[in-house]
Amino acid sequence: MRAILQRVRHGRVSVAGKVIAEIGQGYVILLGVSVDDGEEQAFWLAKKCANLRLFEDAHGRMNLSLDEVGGEVLVVSQFTLYADARKGRRPSFTRAALPEKAKPLVDSFIDTLIAEGIPVQVGEFGEHMLVDIENDGPVTLILERNAGG
Repeated sequence: MRAILQRVRHGRVSVAGKVIAEIGQGYVILLGVSVDDGEEQAFWLAKKCANLRLFEDAHGRMNLSLDEVGGEVLVVSQFTLYADARKGRRPSFTRAALPEKAKPLVDSFIDTLIAEGIPVQVGEFGEHMLVDIENDGPVTLILERNAGG
């Protein structure tokens, strides 16, 4: 499972011209699920995202968590995180999980964040979305938890 986590001042998702999710300070997490992923990867990655300390304290150090700053999370499922563009000009998506496998794992990731006490908004799985991100810093991390490790 792979996440692109961006610390934001604001994030919003629109589908067909209508805003469906919006957050203030927090993280926008673009989340990809691979064919090898399971519940363990979803749980581990959500706990990691919930507890990272990426917000600045009074001394300007990244030392505060989402909970400590009252932050929110916007989760957007993105199968293209498993694109393979090593050959040719059109990427292959054979490593990305099919929707029937990916959706329950995305839901499990979201449920774990909520269980950690994090306010969560979500994009619409499988839909064409417009994602507005006001990256703060910029602070962007690539997080990954592979099957077996």
